[in-house]
Amino acid sequence: MSINIVLHEPEIPQNTGNIARTCAATGAKLHIIKPMGFEIDDKKLKRAGLDYWHMLSITYYESLEDFFQKNQGGNFYYCTTKAPHTYAEAKFSDGDFLFFGKETKGLPEALLSANLDRCIRIPMVADARSLNLSNSVAIVVYEALRQTGYFNLMEKSDYLTLIN
Repeated sequence: MSINIVLHEPEIPQNTGNIARTCAATGAKLHIIKPMGFEIDDKKLKRAGLDYWHMLSITYYESLEDFFQKNQGGNFYYCTTKAPHTYAEAKFSDGDFLFFGKETKGLPEALLSANLDRCIRIPMVADARSLNLSNSVAIVVYEALRQTGYFNLMEKSDYLTLIN
């Protein structure tokens, strides 16, 4: 069981590092579609991901076309502020791909308009433009995990054992 996080042309290394850490901690696979607004060895990227890089499954793609060629038949959700449905209305399942766009522009309009029935959003107040990308990923990933039973994640905390 796993969820796939797809970042289309990410621009901010700290966001991508935070998302990588979320993927590592949840067992989600990370897919990055180039071009990126930073180099993969960027210190800010590595710092944000901390020491979780060895736990991460990550794949890079040269373009959107490259991604779709290599992931045919996937179940895709497109996260955008322009969606008719909220993320809570989606019915997530094993192996879903959750798409997120670049920080300054979001996902390409052509991709969204061709998949309107698969577009989801996080509710916000009317005057807010958007949430931080890494926060948005975490919100949607955890809803997908909740719906699919938190497969392979700790069901109980060791906190009580630690304090006793």
